[in-house]
Amino acid sequence: MEDILASIKRVIAEDGRVAARPTRSARPAPPPPPPPEDDVLELSDPVVDGQGLVSEDAAAASARSLAALSALKEAAPASTHGEGPLEAVVREMLKPMLKDWLDQHLPDMVEELVTREIARITGKHF
Repeated sequence: MEDILASIKRVIAEDGRVAARPTRSARPAPPPPPPPEDDVLELSDPVVDGQGLVSEDAAAASARSLAALSALKEAAPASTHGEGPLEAVVREMLKPMLKDWLDQHLPDMVEELVTREIARITGKHF
């Protein structure tokens, strides 16, 4: 819960900031080095040595469960946000938490942003 609120605060703070100009000394970060090619594991190659990691019963049960989950996803009505059932449940769980957070912090945030804008327009700092 704390992580979710911290993430929401960070996103709101980033949206409220005025984009700063990059300084002359700021240089773009170098691109990350390409991954080494000799460590690539091809997952399409079948495992042929000995027994597998799970029994055939466990594999069949897992396949049935995944097929049922896939069928549920296909049968679920499309939501307005293009989300699946899990996303809809999470969204409904987060609504009250987000409402409480906004009730506590939105007035202060708006006041601060309005004060900054007035100071920017008038040249006077409050």
